[in-house]
Amino acid sequence: MSKETQQVRVATIDPSALGLFGLAIITLVASSSKLGWTDGIAFVLPWAIFLGAFAQLFACIHDAKKGNTFGATAFGAFTFFWLAVGMSWMIQNGVFGEALAAQADPRQLGVAYVGYLIFCLFMTIGAMETNKVLFYTFVAIDFLFIGLAGNAFGIMAHAMHMLAAYSEFVISMLSFYGCAASVLNIHFGRTFLPIGKPFGIFKK
Repeated sequence: MSKETQQVRVATIDPSALGLFGLAIITLVASSSKLGWTDGIAFVLPWAIFLGAFAQLFACIHDAKKGNTFGATAFGAFTFFWLAVGMSWMIQNGVFGEALAAQADPRQLGVAYVGYLIFCLFMTIGAMETNKVLFYTFVAIDFLFIGLAGNAFGIMAHAMHMLAAYSEFVISMLSFYGCAASVLNIHFGRTFLPIGKPFGIFKK
């Protein structure tokens, strides 16, 4: 393989494929618990750490190397989200002692979810000028955080729980599609799976 060919291949590597795969897996596993298809979070936790966090950390670092501020920020933010959520689950389940578990206030998670909702709202605007699959993924993430926050604050808890559950499942399906498109479009050198053009509202 010539040096020129190697350089072209390196230039076309898209780290978002692995990041989206990590997001797809963790949201699929987590939504299965929320929807009642599976029970508990014991086996959700390792997937949150290794797929939700580390896979997206890989994408974050490599997007940063490419100078992709949007991708690096998105994947980095969700890396730390899943690490924080994983530790929160461990605290709630007494991994760090019953005294700490007894002090857990779910409303503090609600505050964090509101913060992530604010973050995702402006990232949704940014996604409009990336591609339509990513835009719809962020719209689903917005609804996820509305549901998570509402449930944490006890506002229509069951309805908000189900909103979060179905939103998370939709995120998983869209992320699988986005991952497949990223891999196959580059692999075949053509648009095998369309992801939709940017809306062209903010960037001309």
